[in-house]
Amino acid sequence: MLIALVRNGAFYLDVFFEHYRRLGVSAFVFFDNGSADGTVDRIRQEPDTAVLHSALPWLDYENTFRAYAADRYGRNRWCLFADMDELFDFEGSASTGLDGLTGYLKHQGYTALQAEMLEMFPQGPLSAARGLSYGEAVRSFRYSDIGTVEAVEYASEDTGFSYFLRQNTPPPGDAQMLFGGVRGKVFGERCCLSKHPLVFNGSGVQAAVHPHASAGVRVADVEGLIRHYKFAGDSLARDLQIQAETVSAHGEDRQRSTALQAQPNLSLWSGDAIESAGIAELQRRGFLRASAAYSKFLAGGGK
Repeated sequence: MLIALVRNGAFYLDVFFEHYRRLGVSAFVFFDNGSADGTVDRIRQEPDTAVLHSALPWLDYENTFRAYAADRYGRNRWCLFADMDELFDFEGSASTGLDGLTGYLKHQGYTALQAEMLEMFPQGPLSAARGLSYGEAVRSFRYSDIGTVEAVEYASEDTGFSYFLRQNTPPPGDAQMLFGGVRGKVFGERCCLSKHPLVFNGSGVQAAVHPHASAGVRVADVEGLIRHYKFAGDSLARDLQIQAETVSAHGEDRQRSTALQAQPNLSLWSGDAIESAGIAELQRRGFLRASAAYSKFLAGGGK
């Protein structure tokens, strides 16, 4: 079951549904925070969907929204948490799907999969994406840049949410939390790239207690990938709207909007960019953690 918070997300929905249904998601729960762009009507056109509503401030209640949706619809189920501009992927996704992945996790006794967020961008200026549909943006945003990623120990105080991470069992060989990346390089953001998007919401698990973490989980030995399309569409307008409504506390939206207003032709592309990086390449470069046991599982047919 997929859980997503949404506010004025109609721009993303066609691609979002197509992608996650292809992975094998069979039910969607959306928590709507006051959409006025036809989002809810579009969701209701789809089978196997539920929509929850609240006008409470996003800034104060986003964790509560996710946790409520997980507890109401996802008890003792695998829950996939996804933002509207995120497309989740993993090794073997085309061959085994989510059922195969969760089957492996269950067999190994894991209750959460960590994934790393990869910022996707076009070769040209970000402003050129403003007129593209989300599908067009996904096709043209072929580049990523992992040259300036910062890694810290899994439960380090430097993560900013170590209270939750210390309640988890890291995978064999331990794990790291990644920060920065191309948004740190260009805008000076220290954004967290690591998340627990896939969680079994069973006994002892506190699902979605933080935007990037659940607590009381056993983290898998393999990692997934989240391709992130923050700059699809009019990202500048979205950041300015966030500032006007004071729905974000971290100030990263202000850093981005200031830079984009000062440099209308700003691009994230540089000679460090990687084109169309797949799971295997990102594992080879050390951005994603690979697992010999999981690869063996896939080689055996993913069952």
